Amino acid sequence: MENPYLYIVILLSILAVGDLIVGVSNDAVNFLNSAIGSKVFSFRNIMIFASVGIMFGAVSSSGMMEVARKGIFNPSEFYFDEIIFIFMAVMMTDILLLDFFNTLGLPTSTTVSIVFELLGAAVVMAVLKIIESNQLLSDLGNYINTEKATQIILGILLSVFIAFTIGAIIQWISRIIFSFEFEKKSIWLNGLFGGIALAAIFNFILIKGIKGTPYSNMELELLSGQTINSFIENNILTVQLFSFIFWYLCSYLMISLLKWDIYKVIIGVGTFALALAFAGNDLVNFIGVPIAAFQSYEAWVSSGVGAESFNMTLLSERVPTPTIFLFISGMIMILTLWFSSKAKKVVKTSLDLSNQYDTKERFEPNFLSRGLVRFFIYINAQIKKVIPERYFLTIDNSFKRIPISKNQSISNSPEFDKLRASINLIVAAVLISLATSLKLPLSTTYVTFMVTMGTSLADRAWSSDSAVYRVSGVLNVIAGWFLTAVSAFTVGGIIVYLLYIGGVQVVAIIMFIILLIIGKNYLSHKKQNKEAIKEEQALIIESNSYQGVIDETGATIEVVLKKSFKIYQLLISGLSKNEIQDLEKAKKNAKKLSKQIDVLKDDLFYFIRNLEESSVSASTFYIELLSYIHDLSEDVSYLTKISHNHVNNNHRKLAFTQIKELMLIEDTIKTIFKEGTEAFSSTKDISEFEDVLLEKNNAFNVIESKINTQIERTRGDESSAKNTTLYFNFLIRTKDMITHKFELVEKYYGVVSKL
Repeated sequence: MENPYLYIVILLSILAVGDLIVGVSNDAVNFLNSAIGSKVFSFRNIMIFASVGIMFGAVSSSGMMEVARKGIFNPSEFYFDEIIFIFMAVMMTDILLLDFFNTLGLPTSTTVSIVFELLGAAVVMAVLKIIESNQLLSDLGNYINTEKATQIILGILLSVFIAFTIGAIIQWISRIIFSFEFEKKSIWLNGLFGGIALAAIFNFILIKGIKGTPYSNMELELLSGQTINSFIENNILTVQLFSFIFWYLCSYLMISLLKWDIYKVIIGVGTFALALAFAGNDLVNFIGVPIAAFQSYEAWVSSGVGAESFNMTLLSERVPTPTIFLFISGMIMILTLWFSSKAKKVVKTSLDLSNQYDTKERFEPNFLSRGLVRFFIYINAQIKKVIPERYFLTIDNSFKRIPISKNQSISNSPEFDKLRASINLIVAAVLISLATSLKLPLSTTYVTFMVTMGTSLADRAWSSDSAVYRVSGVLNVIAGWFLTAVSAFTVGGIIVYLLYIGGVQVVAIIMFIILLIIGKNYLSHKKQNKEAIKEEQALIIESNSYQGVIDETGATIEVVLKKSFKIYQLLISGLSKNEIQDLEKAKKNAKKLSKQIDVLKDDLFYFIRNLEESSVSASTFYIELLSYIHDLSEDVSYLTKISHNHVNNNHRKLAFTQIKELMLIEDTIKTIFKEGTEAFSSTKDISEFEDVLLEKNNAFNVIESKINTQIERTRGDESSAKNTTLYFNFLIRTKDMITHKFELVEKYYGVVSKL
């Protein structure tokens, strides 16, 4: 291969496109959650605001590209062949990690991943060079830009605590002043809020947008020959004061004359501003390394020196990024934003954790989340003992949430109101602009996510019914961020080591493995997403009329019966072959079914609230059916537990005659479950329910005959106590399962036949 480095640069360009796609899927949460959560705009309009912001941010992000070149390591200590392997390892690791977190639906930090990938790859390459040249490990500091790297890492970690705290404080103060009836406040007060908010966002756009463009260094006569940059820096307080006065007047006029909703304006402008920040701050995470590699390659080719001898000092110099690269990157980001299903999944995680209503909780509580909740409940109780009660009553009045109307469902309600959405955007904008002015590549994911969590806590969105789940979710996300750092450092280091010892040939092998993993994740995600949508549609009861409840309940029962029988089949298969794989799958499916039924039970309060006055009697019908469905699920879970334990503990396999009997029972159950699902899928023909009920005695007779047969075996030649216990329990619980299945059919048939 005459020039393998050309192919590496081309491959890096392709990886940059892939990284942009998975990166936007992850970072969409940064700027979409406030607008989507408040539901003040249609999804299409939100995307338009964000798309325009992304394009502005992309073309003005040239200055941040320096981080990839010299922010972590000292390029003068490396040669071209070493630096190209570092860049290759970084991009391979980045696309792999981001795809992994996107598939899980967890927002991670692209800034943290790129920083630690560069650090891990550079450290390993430096150690290899030190060993090769017989230097001391203490010389590692010559290769790594420790001061800048430490500054970046500390800034990222501190942003977690600072963003959460400031978000909580500002939201708490704002809610006390404005309450949940903020729209009824005086024009001057809402105008003041609008002035502060829009001035903060304008300052943010000024710093993130104009200062990043080449035009910021143009000298203008209007500014007495100063550049825009120097004028802003020399007159920062004056600029901000005039900005506030201007935007206060604009807000007042918008409210009083134009009758505009100032909060809606703030959310629209804020979404644009954060999208601009995301593209301006985070674009370096996706294309900074490939662009640095391209510019290094150009310099190396022009030099005529060997790759192993060409020193990379030029990366220490400031090199402008071609605008065409930035424009193309912006277009790819916009297209991804519109079409990525993973982006919507990541956004949903943030919205669920900040929802002001009880919603389907994604995370299970753990000892740490329970401990933290108990600790803060205790602290709150101690504070109440010290501060007079009248002050608490005054504060509580500000936090009285406007109840959801009976005609409105939780799923169609905003996750939070416009005031909280505005605070999320303002605080995030101020913190990011402050970090940018200090030339710190702050993690926009950390800032926006933690601000959202802080405002949720302060706004009492985490009630006693949801706090342990929400805190657990936040802890899970934060743990994922630390996992990102450790994984990025480790995987980046391993890949650069493999490239160092294997050369260019190893690149193709590693890329093939990465493509296999990403392809598998994509297909798995697509399949799970399709199944999840189908299940959610079937297992949600949203109708408020009696007939609607009956129809939707029929669809739910149909799904439960199908799932139950599928699990039962896996149990028979696992016991027949005495293999754990099918039983593991059955156990997983049974747990999932049980959780889905728990969600239906948890939503019972909202189901009853949502019913029409004339259909309240549907509540009793629905509660009884839920009880039967729950019992059926419990039967399936118990059968799964005893079967799995028996095989997992390596007890004696069932006898051939027992297996034959189980298969006969399976055939019987298959008939009644199949007929049952068909009856529920076509509830207009109630005669099908009558056919199902006729099978009841036959099913019981089959199971009772097998119980009697096993009794005779036990009295005769049966020698295994564990085997006998499993078989009896399996038959008895199967009979219970059939009983509960017929109770479902009988109850449903009784109601439908009356109608």
